[in-house]
Amino acid sequence: MKNTTVLITGADGFIGSHLTEALVKEGAAVKALSYYNSFNNWGWLESIGCQKKIEIITGDVRDSHFCNRITKNVDMVFHLAALVAVPYSYISPDSYVDTNIKGTLNMCRAALENGCKRLIHTSTSEVYGTAQYIPIDEKHPLKPQSPYSASKIGADAVAMSFYYSYKIPVVIARPFNTYGPRQSARAVIPTIISQIAGGKKEIALGDVSPTRDMNYVEDTCRGLIALSKCDMAVGETVNIGSGNETSVYEIFNMVKRIMASDARLATDRERLRPETSEVLRLCCDNSKLKKLTGFSPQHTLEEGLEKTINWFIDPINLSQYKMDIYNV
Repeated sequence: MKNTTVLITGADGFIGSHLTEALVKEGAAVKALSYYNSFNNWGWLESIGCQKKIEIITGDVRDSHFCNRITKNVDMVFHLAALVAVPYSYISPDSYVDTNIKGTLNMCRAALENGCKRLIHTSTSEVYGTAQYIPIDEKHPLKPQSPYSASKIGADAVAMSFYYSYKIPVVIARPFNTYGPRQSARAVIPTIISQIAGGKKEIALGDVSPTRDMNYVEDTCRGLIALSKCDMAVGETVNIGSGNETSVYEIFNMVKRIMASDARLATDRERLRPETSEVLRLCCDNSKLKKLTGFSPQHTLEEGLEKTINWFIDPINLSQYKMDIYNV
């Protein structure tokens, strides 16, 4: 990555901020896009240690002229900017189409016009819906069980169409469920940890039977970077995951044990998704990623949870989470 200028959209978010740190360590010249707001707040970029080593830009991927401007003299684009919460997509589906599909179109067009050498578009395992077979490989059918997943299927199709139509060197990276420090309170692991750390004895959750393939954020970032360096990945869709399937109930009990808590589960009906919208099983087949790059995750779920819990229980970090409010 040395002598490479990299643009990260969504750099102010959970995965984006970790990817920013990882690429700085790789020696890249990083331009980090933070979503514009009048508070001049850079999201999680505010708390990273390498802030002075990067160029922070504020703006919105929904603006095509802005996208064109920020991709000038950029070698590589990591496109992570997206609306990602499934429950909020039930409320505001238009915004998901505008940000996830149109935003991706804008970034692809800008990368084409400015001759970017690689575009890594970040997808999601939600596009598969409930597993029709396990483990899920890249040939698994796509099933839009929420407006969010539908918008990401559309975004993936837009990105791949630019590869076929204009020969843009696109890689679609499809991470399964990522967790770790700085993750949004809308996600299940921060929800469990923050409630236990806040002293609650009843932990409000939705359905705890669904299974997920959980990946520590550093491993997800390593997978993204490995794909960005792999010429054979151009024009391909590649899963990033561990190959292990764990239920939300099992995760709850693991967190309880690590935190030495006696808290109990309490079903919060507000957190239950519509029956046919809930993705019930996800488990990654990561053999394509291993074959292309040699990559494999370095953290077990237990190790990743311990690191995540240690970050969350720091009073400064925990104070940034509103554990009494369900954040859709």
